[in-house]
Amino acid sequence: MSRLYIFDTTLRDGEQVPGCQLNTSEKVEVAIALEKLGVDIIEAGFPISSPGDFNSVVEISKAVTNPVICALTRAVEKDIEVAAEALKFAKRKRIHTGIGTSEFHIKYKFNATPEEIIERAVKAVKFARNLVDEVEFYAEDAGRSDNEFLARILEQVIKAGATVLNIPDTTGYCLPHQYGEKIAYLANNIPNIDKAILSTHCHNDLGLATANTLAGIMNGARQVEVTLNGIGERAGNTSLEEVVMAIKQHSELPFETNIITQNIYKTSRLVSNLMNMPVQANKAIVGKNAFAHSSGIHQDGMLKNKETYEIMDPLDVGLDVSSIVLTARSGRAALKFRLEALGFEYTKEEIDEVYKKFLAFADTKREEVNDDDLLALVNENNAQEEKVKLEFLQIVSATDTHPTAIVHLSINGELKEGTAIGNGPVDAGIKAIKKIVGDKYSIKEFTIHGISSGSDDLAKAYIIVKSGSLNFRGFASSHDIVKASVNAYIDALNKAI
Repeated sequence: MSRLYIFDTTLRDGEQVPGCQLNTSEKVEVAIALEKLGVDIIEAGFPISSPGDFNSVVEISKAVTNPVICALTRAVEKDIEVAAEALKFAKRKRIHTGIGTSEFHIKYKFNATPEEIIERAVKAVKFARNLVDEVEFYAEDAGRSDNEFLARILEQVIKAGATVLNIPDTTGYCLPHQYGEKIAYLANNIPNIDKAILSTHCHNDLGLATANTLAGIMNGARQVEVTLNGIGERAGNTSLEEVVMAIKQHSELPFETNIITQNIYKTSRLVSNLMNMPVQANKAIVGKNAFAHSSGIHQDGMLKNKETYEIMDPLDVGLDVSSIVLTARSGRAALKFRLEALGFEYTKEEIDEVYKKFLAFADTKREEVNDDDLLALVNENNAQEEKVKLEFLQIVSATDTHPTAIVHLSINGELKEGTAIGNGPVDAGIKAIKKIVGDKYSIKEFTIHGISSGSDDLAKAYIIVKSGSLNFRGFASSHDIVKASVNAYIDALNKAI
């Protein structure tokens, strides 16, 4: 197996997404998560670009131990000096310097000749190598650069001390076979290529970043530059999770990484939350629908054997289970499966009756039918079995005072009263109920969400109550959030008592 190095640029290229900038403490939090994920190199920032970026590279260098910490520069001595200063606390440090190599860049961006570009590249690499042991050279817009010129300039920067050669498809222009052929050409036509590692850095303008990266790996690249969730400039970068899981799933790709794949999902969510950038639902590996099945045919196959419609185990990326999503297209098998997971068992005849109600409801709902909806359907038949009933609820709340709740419950026909003060009106209501029934029914999970929008929104409350080793689920909905929460708790109590 060949070792493949994972170079993560979430904190540099990924953070270039408009509106997704992080402060230093947030960047450190992500860097620590990347270390736990197992990335080999963290590109921490572009130090000369701003005092904030400089400080982030400094603090990440202090906080992280195992990965190489990399700082980006232009082929400018001042950039390189500032990067070296920012990296002074790093246990392992790398300067990433480079220059444009395509005709577009040489002619229009730099107004220079190819020979002048080579001279500037060599000078920058030599200067950087005097300051750090690891220097990576990027040939910007390599995807549209002449292969023969690329080979010439890369040969010279290796002689100057570069240990990694980054071949970016900066504009996401290449097709996979073109990018693979470019990497193969460089691997076979640079005389001193044995002294350096070829690296991919692909953008996703045509949706080909992951395909191009895999083509690069199969043709000689041994480092891949990626971001979590595929974030980055314009349409984004190659997605870390896609490359890593493609390699993991295909044994014919003889490569291994240090990535702890079980940490992928939680690291993805951390980046998404901190950057306030939601992951698209159908995003490969980490999207909420990546392991979700809604078609009745798919669901039936999944329930019989997961491999009928899943090529990966969700556990491998840090998810507990696949999800059987209920919609009007779902069949009886999926409905029965979900109801059993909620603790309900039905005969074939009973499930037929529930299924009719389910279809009628699902046809009117544009979104998936969730557990709360199922509980509501089931509870319609169980209302007459309630042993605990809410007879009276009053919440008194005012500015600068803790809310007080008064609750009257009927328990097997006997009226009981409880009063409590809480941190909020919901807390007060639940505590008042506990004054009556005792503390043995603890809340394990509690969620509230709205159905529509606006001040008159219908609230849905979902509670899991733990009693001993057993869990009991309660559900209720109301235009009053407090009433929905109290009734959901009572619903769970009815199942527990």
